[in-house]
Order: sequence, then C-alpha cells, then structure tokens
Amino acid sequence: MAFYGVIILKAIFSQYLASIAPELKRLVAILGESYDYVSVLSTDSKGISLTISQRAKNVTTQNITTERGSVVRVYKNGLYSEYAFNSFDSAEKLAEKAKEALDSQLALLKATGSKVYDTAKLDDSPAELFVEKDAEILPEECDVGEFIRLFTELSDEGMKTIPGALDVMVRASGTHINKMFLTANRDLRQSYSYVEGLAASYAPGKDGDMKFTHVGVSGCGGMELLYGLREKITTLPGIMADLVASEKIVPGEYDIITDPTVTGLIAHEAFGHGVEMDMFVKNRALGKDYIDKRVGSDKVTMHEGARCDESVTAFAFDDEGTLAGDVTEIDHGILKTGICDALSALRLGIEPTGNGKRQSYDHKVYTRMTNTVFDSGDDKLEDMIKSIDHGYLLRGMQSGMEDPKHWGIQCIIERGYEIKDGALTGVCVSPVVMTGYVPDLLCGVTMATSDRVVEGNGACGKGYKEWVKVADGGPYLKTKARLG
Repeated sequence: MAFYGVIILKAIFSQYLASIAPELKRLVAILGESYDYVSVLSTDSKGISLTISQRAKNVTTQNITTERGSVVRVYKNGLYSEYAFNSFDSAEKLAEKAKEALDSQLALLKATGSKVYDTAKLDDSPAELFVEKDAEILPEECDVGEFIRLFTELSDEGMKTIPGALDVMVRASGTHINKMFLTANRDLRQSYSYVEGLAASYAPGKDGDMKFTHVGVSGCGGMELLYGLREKITTLPGIMADLVASEKIVPGEYDIITDPTVTGLIAHEAFGHGVEMDMFVKNRALGKDYIDKRVGSDKVTMHEGARCDESVTAFAFDDEGTLAGDVTEIDHGILKTGICDALSALRLGIEPTGNGKRQSYDHKVYTRMTNTVFDSGDDKLEDMIKSIDHGYLLRGMQSGMEDPKHWGIQCIIERGYEIKDGALTGVCVSPVVMTGYVPDLLCGVTMATSDRVVEGNGACGKGYKEWVKVADGGPYLKTKARLG
C-alpha cells in the first residue's frame, strides 16, 4: 500500500556556513583565552532582484540583504569591540589578526580617555537552535526567464488598461537568508526566504502634475509569492483613474479612516524610532518618559517583534543571538515598553527584545524595528464611514518621518476619499499630508476593524543610513488628524 502526503519544501541551511562552523568554534575558543565573552555572527545570503518596465529590463543577484561574511564581538573590562571579515585560512591565523585589531581598538579608547559606557557581560547560557522555514521556490534557484516573462506580461497589460500610463514598472526581489550565531555555549542557525514585489505606474494628472501609484506583495516564503502580483495589478487602473481626476484637499482637521497601509505607516512612524531603546540610553526619545502612561485610547494596542507575523522580517533570532520576540508596546492605550538590542538592554537593566539588527555583517548593531503592528478591533468599515459627518478615507502610504524627541509625525499619503453625511462622495484628493502630535493622534482612535494586514515592501534607515528590512500594518482605524 502506498501512502502519499504533502511535500513541504524548506529553505535549506547554507552548506558554506555549516562547513566553516567547526573552525569558527575553534576561533571562539582561542579568543576566549584572552576575552571574557566571544561571539561570532556569520551570514551567507543569496538573492535576486528584477525590474521590468517598458523602458528597461534589469536582473541582478544583489539586493539590500545579500551578503557573505562574519563578525566577531568580544568583551573585556566593561568594553565591547568587533572585528569583521569575509575570508580566512585557519582559526589560529584569524585569531591572531582579530586580536591585534580588537586590542588596538581598546587601547585607542584608553589612550584618548574617551568616555564609554561601562557595560556588563552578555549572557552566554547554553542554547541550541536550528530553523529552516518553508519556501517553495528559493530566490537563487528560480527560473529567471519565467519571472521576466511574467513581469513583462504584467507591464504590457498595465499599459493597455491604466488610463494615461506613461510606464508600468514591475519590480521584485527575494533573498535566502542564512545566519549562524556561535559562542562558547551557543549554536544558533536559521535559514528562511523572504520576497517583496510591486507594480507601479505614473501618469499626468488633470493639472499636469505627475501621479504615481503602486501595489505590492511581500512575505516570508519563496518566489512563488510573487504570482500574487497578477491579481494586485488589476486594481491599478481604478486607482490611477481616481488620482488623475483628483483634487487638492482643503487643509484642516478632519475625522479620518486609515486603511491598513496608512495604519502601518502610523505604527512605524509613531512608535518606531521613538521607542527604540538605544535612544533611551542617550535620552533622545520622549517615549522614555511615558512608560506606564497613556499615549492612546483604549482601542490602541500595538505589538512589535519578528514573531508578530510571517512577514519579510520573520526571523528566529536577531544579529546578537537573542531569540525573536513579540512585544506588547502599547496595551489598551498605555505605553508598556520599548524595544532594544542586547547591549542597550544591559545598560538599561532590562531584558533584550530580539531587535538587535545590522545592515550587514560589517555594520554596527542598532535597535531596529521588525513587524510593528496595531491590533485588530471588532468594528466594521461601513460603520466607520457612516459615523463621519465630514472626513476622509485615506489609502496608500508613500513616506513618513517622525521626531522621537518631541513626538511630531508627518505622513505622506497617496490619496483620500471624501466622506460626507456618512457616505463616500466619490471625490478623491491627492496627495495628502497628515501631521500631528503622536499621543493626540492615537488618543483620538475610536474604532478599529477586525481585519489586519501587514506589508513589508521597503526598508527603514536609522537617521539617514543603516537600512534594514521592516514590515508594518494593522486594521482600518478611525481617528482625527490635521490634513493638508
């Protein structure tokens, strides 16, 4: 008798990392004779990026998260130091080179009398983890020709159906992430794939200004997720028609409804950098003074962490070997905590949250966002619309920024749909700039729908640099805001 089952394909862990693990463990042991703590983070991540439009076709095996290399972190006399490398002959030779570089860093700090944080030693209690997440088509193994044909077809279809389109671009990337974290007592290994794709178009508006719109797909998984662009692109003609006919908004304060993309933008900007607790250490964030205080209405609960959603940032452990978390930042309007990397946690006397991330192996660790998500409620979108005398349903995020020290927020939103007397009027305004003071915006939340969407197309910088993948989202929210 034959038995048949479902075949689940995995993102198989890097053979390269597995092959160098024994020598890296020897490196940890050798350096451990000179330092009180030693860790090694090694990465081997392969990917692909494709951009297809009417004007160009481009395929590359590089994107924001493709890399191969390692970084050693050591601790001695209250100080941490790091040494990055991407090749080596033997543990002994590498240890010699690393020790010379690491000791010179520590000596320079001492010689210059530089003010530093006297930080405790990181925990190195025994731990082992091996994770290979599901993925049907790995980026490095995909049929590139098939995706070029698919994206070309989607671009051609868009040109035929989107009114006034000057071009239709389809862009996608995927990365197979492999990371290994080793200490004297820990061996953590993970392998997962994430993809993101978008279809975008631009066309002249009725006043001659250029209108731009995009739709996308993203998630933790293989390149098979990109087939979802075929359905997404069918929404572009209607969106572009609205944008081309759109009017300018009359500035003022309005009742608003935010769709999940705008809700996610608010989550990211309002309680993103503002509760990254390396900013608490430096007294650069107002959130530090609001722990256990009200910052939103009872309708506002927000989570942050790689375990919140199977998105582009759904890793098992961060770049310091801290297991991924799911942190409740805001609980029914009360700010409970922020997020932090391991060293910031030591300096603040708290537990790390699994948010220590590097742009790449040779960059510094910072506290960074992963999934930043508003919880769902139990309201219905149609009831939200009926409850508004005059306001706007806001759709499509473009960009945003915040001031963590004063909690100001600015969000650029693609379009808004006017609501009068509890009904949509059919009038579209574009673009829309939403500004305000974060607690005012969140304390004004009175309704939240039961559905929730998390999206991860794009990246976030720390200041003007240090780009990492993030995702955000939530349900439809009703609140008040200043629009212009």
